[in-house]
Amino acid sequence: MSNLRRKIKWFWVNLCRLLLSLTFILSGFVKAVDPRGTQYKLEDYAEAFQVNGWISEYLYLPASMLLAIVEFCLGIYLFFGIRRKMTTWLLLLMMLVMTPFALYLALANPVSDCGCFGDAFKLTNWETFYKNVVLLIAAVTVFRYPRMLNRFISERNQWMVSMYSIFFIWIFSGWCVYRLPVLDFRPYHIGADLIQGMTIPENAEQPEFETTFILEKDGIQKEFSEQDYPDSTWHFVDSRTVMVKEGYEPPVHDFSITEYATGEDITEKVLSDSSYTFLLIAPFLEHADDSNMDEINEIYDYCQEQGYAFYCLTASGPEYVARWQDLTGAEYPFCITDAITLKTVIRSNPGLLLLKQGVVINKWSSNNLPKETDFLGKRLEQTSIGILKRQVYWVGVFKVLFWYVIPLLVFTLLDRIWIGFKMNQRSKHKKRVLNLIKQQENEKENCSR
Repeated sequence: MSNLRRKIKWFWVNLCRLLLSLTFILSGFVKAVDPRGTQYKLEDYAEAFQVNGWISEYLYLPASMLLAIVEFCLGIYLFFGIRRKMTTWLLLLMMLVMTPFALYLALANPVSDCGCFGDAFKLTNWETFYKNVVLLIAAVTVFRYPRMLNRFISERNQWMVSMYSIFFIWIFSGWCVYRLPVLDFRPYHIGADLIQGMTIPENAEQPEFETTFILEKDGIQKEFSEQDYPDSTWHFVDSRTVMVKEGYEPPVHDFSITEYATGEDITEKVLSDSSYTFLLIAPFLEHADDSNMDEINEIYDYCQEQGYAFYCLTASGPEYVARWQDLTGAEYPFCITDAITLKTVIRSNPGLLLLKQGVVINKWSSNNLPKETDFLGKRLEQTSIGILKRQVYWVGVFKVLFWYVIPLLVFTLLDRIWIGFKMNQRSKHKKRVLNLIKQQENEKENCSR
């Protein structure tokens, strides 16, 4: 019976280990895919708790990358059984902090989404709390029984997996900052139809509102709903309306383009254009990278020659637009768009978007803009940058897994070979020792005769 209990305990501990490790690996990975998204979420937290004035804006991005590295590596360490005591200590500490914090978010709701899994998976604050309760139970379990966590790599060689994981996720995260996220889970990904994304289906669920009326009679004020509205002897004082149930919200919302010069809304004009349209996305011109502005000006000149539309979308004020024009010599028209929308469209400031009939054809960060040689003297439909290459998520995931998992499997295989070799050496040594002892015993026995 005790053997059966031990097997059940072993199964439970390693089930908790698998759940905890895979959750942290996934959470760290999606944060590493989109460090800018995590940066914006940290900024939201700082603003909600009114501490943004105490924190330098330059710290949010390094903090988001560090968080991705820590979560991913803790998940890998737990999965492989690397430094079991230290890993289970850190995981338990994180869950002891994050679970009460998640409960506060669920009760106070300072931000609508915790950002645990970036844009890949959206969880409500209550869903996040329930998830953290389960993970806390798992963390307590693996903390109590660390020696029941089988190692998948030897203690002597675990440093290889440890250092490789840190190096990989750090380089991967930096690459996604320098270029763009290799996996785009947002509604503005390559291949997205923005017109379709803004459309609300006919049978979509509508939001529900509840109005409360504050009325007065004989100097006494009372609240009434629409159902129990009293007679005309009560006098109206005030009313308030709250949304009690959210309705369908289209994936693409709050996307509008207003020209600075005329104040005209040109959203429909841009999205319905049957030709190509370049959108230079710069949420905040005062913080935008202007090191590649010559290339952007060349693209604008090319658009003028070929008859393509080119707009710069920003949330900055007129003084920053004028300053940008002076610094870069920009001649393209500027338009106003919501800052949050722009940060969602592309994770670069500035970034470049190519549209055709409302479909996202291509996206570039300021660090990998198309070169003049890619389109010089050609129409866009005759170049590779003007052809839609739809994003296939499993292909992107496979590429990432290939670069990380294949070397990891090689390390593990070499470790198993090394362990087998050492065990074989020990076995041979043990046999030699036993044979020597047996030989000495035989010699003593012969001498005694």
